[in-house]
Amino acid sequence: MNAACGYLMRAIELARRGVGGTSPNPPVGAVLVWRGEIVGEGWHKRAGGDHAEVAAIKNARRRGFRDFGDSVLYVSLEPCSRAGRVGACTDAISAAGIGKVVYATMDPNPANRGRARRTLARRGVDCRLYAGEGCRGIRLAAQDLVRHFAKLATTGLPYVTVKIAMSLDGRICDVNGDAKWVSSEKARRATGALRETVDAVMVGADTVRRDDPSLLSHAKPNPRLSRVVVSRSGRLPRDARIFTDGEKNKTLVFRDPLQALRALGAAGAMHVLCEGGLKLASSMAAAGLVDEWIAVLAPKVIGNAPIGEAVRIGRVSCLQDW
Repeated sequence: MNAACGYLMRAIELARRGVGGTSPNPPVGAVLVWRGEIVGEGWHKRAGGDHAEVAAIKNARRRGFRDFGDSVLYVSLEPCSRAGRVGACTDAISAAGIGKVVYATMDPNPANRGRARRTLARRGVDCRLYAGEGCRGIRLAAQDLVRHFAKLATTGLPYVTVKIAMSLDGRICDVNGDAKWVSSEKARRATGALRETVDAVMVGADTVRRDDPSLLSHAKPNPRLSRVVVSRSGRLPRDARIFTDGEKNKTLVFRDPLQALRALGAAGAMHVLCEGGLKLASSMAAAGLVDEWIAVLAPKVIGNAPIGEAVRIGRVSCLQDW
């Protein structure tokens, strides 16, 4: 691995720290290098805060670095070239006197794609997409990091992940319709961790009526999280936890999933986690609204019994059929 490759991988690593906190902006990381030495690092932590490039410049200045003329800025994503809630990163780069910028992947937003190179070239800054050793792997890693942002930027809809827990015999609930304890406590903690990073959790009306979930993350609160219920009738229990638990996370009700996703996208939500049962998941899949599936396979056979009486399997071997 050459040095440039290592710096870009470090930028991607830094960017991952911001996942879940930057909507509607993408998570981005940046590394400032001067004559082979890292003098500044930064990542985008939240919308309205410093972008990664500015954070790296400020970090270098706090370390006492002042002369940026021979420095190279390595960024996980093409720098923004339009001012939004904060100034354009291309302005900050040229104002600092940075001589060269290398980024891992281009901005997926058609309105900004390729603009950074042209904008900085006019100001005498060499700005280019990395094309050296390991470029394909770096590009794929950087693109995966901004896949939620890319979906919103190109379609106006958030990226949708559907999570379903099922038994070995393919059941997601028992004979009584109870789905609350299909998966283990470990799997439920993993779901809670995922809720910490998404912008909304979506379920169907039946899930609210049967399970009365909170739909919140628990170990680490997510103040940005919206709770979304899809209900054609709009008839939901007034005493459901999502309406009465006193939490500041808002609860939104929509008649259909597309209406919900359009509204969430317009509000800047990049990633929606759908946990709402087979009916809702199937309708979203049929409409082409699902981007990613997470299947939790529990080592038990439910059959026609209540979950409390389900048969648990001791040893399981899995063979992927794809």
